[in-house]
Amino acid sequence: MFVLGLNHQTAPITLRERVAFADGDSTERALRALQSLGQVQEVALLSTCNRTEVYAVAQDDGASIAQWLADFSGEPLDAYLYRHDDVDSVRHLFRVASGLDSLVLGEPQILGQVKTAWSQGHQAGTVGPQLDRLFQNAFKAAKKARTDTRIGANAVSVASMAVRMAQENFADLSESTVMLIGAGETIELAARHLQQAKVKRLLVANRTFAHAQTLAGEFGGFALELSDLPLHLHEADVVISATAARDPILHADVVRNALQQRKHRPMMLLDLAVPRDIDAAVADLRDAFVYTVDDLERSVEDNRRLRRDAAAAAENIIDLQAQQHMLALQVSSHAESIRQVREAATAVREAETARAMSMLAAGHPVDSVMQELAHRLTNRLMHGPTRALRDAAQRDDQTTLRVVSTLFKDTKPDHD
Repeated sequence: MFVLGLNHQTAPITLRERVAFADGDSTERALRALQSLGQVQEVALLSTCNRTEVYAVAQDDGASIAQWLADFSGEPLDAYLYRHDDVDSVRHLFRVASGLDSLVLGEPQILGQVKTAWSQGHQAGTVGPQLDRLFQNAFKAAKKARTDTRIGANAVSVASMAVRMAQENFADLSESTVMLIGAGETIELAARHLQQAKVKRLLVANRTFAHAQTLAGEFGGFALELSDLPLHLHEADVVISATAARDPILHADVVRNALQQRKHRPMMLLDLAVPRDIDAAVADLRDAFVYTVDDLERSVEDNRRLRRDAAAAAENIIDLQAQQHMLALQVSSHAESIRQVREAATAVREAETARAMSMLAAGHPVDSVMQELAHRLTNRLMHGPTRALRDAAQRDDQTTLRVVSTLFKDTKPDHD
């Protein structure tokens, strides 16, 4: 079991957007392609604006998965990929689900995204028993880390950081018009923070107009068709975009025209999508100030400092939860051997019980039947261990002698 991936710490957004899987259909196709590589038994795919990670149970060393990702991106990824195996992969997922590996330390959205990755794997039929147990325990570890520490206290999302950046560094939102592009969770969070900041006017543009209407209605904004965006862009002082589009939806010529209509009053554009919604050429326009999720890195350093003490406590919880997961995994890997031992003992018990019942039915005294039952059970159950002990003693096999001694050290009679 291992995880192979890249994130905001190892790869720039220009590369991350090339291996992003923004919707359920593309994720399902990727999962099926990964599972068809041959020696991949189970696979799950976590893709967010800050990371793309493949969790796999496979017989090979992951080289085929790395090559598949490189082929998908169109360029070599060796310099950007990280890999964690076994207990390290467990600890990594637990940290991710808890928000300890996020751009914004402790941010709450990531747990929902991890749950989506697990659900998509189930729907595609690529998540089996090992990954299912891993993700289920990741959910429990994240909940415990957030419950037992302050890692999630006053949690800050990328959306809230974007709104804060606009408010502190660009404009008084109570005197500004903000345009939101998209209608997903990130945009909804941004709308909520904008409402709290008492934004003067809110515009919501989305490809599905009904979704834009729903979101605009909830937060007192105005809904727009995405196709009408060029007609209204000049009204916006701040633009926040987060869609699942594969290609940019806001191009330089559209922004240039909007700036001309604004008589070159500056416009702030916050692109929270991966792949990016805003064409990179927009950043070259005078009076257009473009920020991506990578640019938020500087803005979240204060947040990190405030949360470091809580993070240290959460890390201890994650380590313990990861160890418990691996211990349970080791036990389950030997479940078949345990089952065989118990089945053999059960068969002996049932045979001897049946024999004793026949003796009672034939009129034999109860005391003598019970004595013989106990004697025969002891002899049959101890025959194998006794022979193993005798053979080990003859070979001076101290390991076997210690193991057998450990197995039977707690079998003293119960006098209660």
